[in-house]
Amino acid sequence: MEYLPRPAQVQTQERMLDKPYQLVALRMGAGKTAATLTVVKELGMKTLVVAPKRVAELVWHTEVGKWDHLAGMRVQRVLGGPGQRTEALATPADVYVINRENFTWLVDQLLVWPFKCVVIDENRGFKDRASKAWQALKSVRAEIERLYILTGTPDPNGNLLDLWAQISIMDRGQRLGTGITKYRDRWYLPDKRNGQTVYTWRLKSGARDEIQKAVQDVMVSIDSGVTLPDRIDNVVQVTFDRKRYDEMEATMVTGAVTAANVAVLAGKLGQMANGAVYDSQGLVHHIHDAKLDALEEIVDQGEPVLCFTAYVHDYDRIRARFPQAWKFDGEPSLRAWQAGQIKLLVMHPASGGHGVDGLQVGGNVAVWFGLPYSLDLYEQANARLHRPGQANSVVVHHIVAVGTIDERIVQVLQAKGDMQQALIDAVRNR
Repeated sequence: MEYLPRPAQVQTQERMLDKPYQLVALRMGAGKTAATLTVVKELGMKTLVVAPKRVAELVWHTEVGKWDHLAGMRVQRVLGGPGQRTEALATPADVYVINRENFTWLVDQLLVWPFKCVVIDENRGFKDRASKAWQALKSVRAEIERLYILTGTPDPNGNLLDLWAQISIMDRGQRLGTGITKYRDRWYLPDKRNGQTVYTWRLKSGARDEIQKAVQDVMVSIDSGVTLPDRIDNVVQVTFDRKRYDEMEATMVTGAVTAANVAVLAGKLGQMANGAVYDSQGLVHHIHDAKLDALEEIVDQGEPVLCFTAYVHDYDRIRARFPQAWKFDGEPSLRAWQAGQIKLLVMHPASGGHGVDGLQVGGNVAVWFGLPYSLDLYEQANARLHRPGQANSVVVHHIVAVGTIDERIVQVLQAKGDMQQALIDAVRNR
C-alpha cells in the first residue's frame, strides 16, 4: 500500500529526524508507528523497539508489511524463551522488537550495546525512575544516539510528576533537573502527608506553565488531522444489595474478606462493585450479578461487544453467563473478531489495550465491566475501537454500581484526563 502521510505524520517525522531525542505524544491511532518506521529507515541505524508484549507480537512487523516504502525492511521479534530470544538477536535485521518485560534481560545479556537507535513504544514501565526497565535504559543511555518515546498518554495522572522520568532519561536532566527530588523541590509543594512521609504533591503557582515551556522542544504533540466517527460515552447504572459492601467499607471486614489497609480496601470495594471478591486465601465470594445483567442487555442488542474487565473472577463469571465469550489472546482472537466470528470479546486493558491495531474492524461497541484507576489503561483501551479505520460511531458503555467506589473512579479519570489534555495542548505544534 502506498504511504501517503498525513500532515501530523510529516511534522512528526521532521521533528524526529531533526532532534536526537523526542517524547512523541500523539493520540492513539495518529500513525506513530508508521511515522517512526519511516524515520528509522531514513536514519539507517540498527534499531531496538521496546513495546508491550501484545504490541511486540502483533504490530511492528505487520506495519512494515503494509507500506510500499518500507518494503525490504527486516523486523525481527525477540520473543519467547531465552534460547529463542538469543537466536533472534543473532539473526540479521534492521529493527529488533522486544517486549518490555524482557528488556532488562537484554541489557544484562549484551556485553556491548549494539543499538544506536531505541524506540520505547508506549511509556508504561518507563515513567517510574524506580522501575527495572527505567534503570536498565539509564544504564545504556550513553550508548544510544537516538531515543524516541512514543505515547498517547504522557501525563496519565495529570500532575506532571510522571514527566520527569521520561524527559530526564532523554536529556539527562538538562531541562527538569538531574533528580526527582530537585524536580519536586523546584516546582511542587507537599500535599497529603503523614509526619515526614509525603504521599502526594501539588504544583506551585505558575509551575505548570514553566514545566510545559521547558519541555516544548523535546516533546512533540500535533493535531492528527484525522476525523474520527463520534464516540458516545454512556453510563449504565446498576444497583445491588449493599449490606456486605457497606460493612466492608465501614469496618474493612465482611465475613472471610478482610482488608489490611486502605489501599487493599479500595481494591476489595472495586471487586465487590463488580460482583465478587477474593478473600486472603484466593477464594471467590459472590456478591451480586447486577453488572452481568447489564452486560446481558447490551449483548442482546446483537452487536459485537468488546468488554474490558479488571479481575480474573470478572472473566470467569462472564464466561459462565456467556459461553460464547472469547478471551483476547492476540492474533487468533483478533482475526476471528475481524471476521465477525466473535460476539463478545473479553479483554483486560493491560493485556491488549496498548498498541493492538485492527479491533476497529469488526465492532464499535465497548463495555467497561470494571474501570481502572489508570488513565493510561483507560484511554488506550478505548482507542482500540475509536481510531482510524472505524466506520461507525463508537459507543462506550460504563457499567457503574451506584453508591460505590465506581463513581469515584469515574471522577478521578475525568480529572486526570483534563490535566493531561492541558499538557498536550501546551506543547502541540500548531
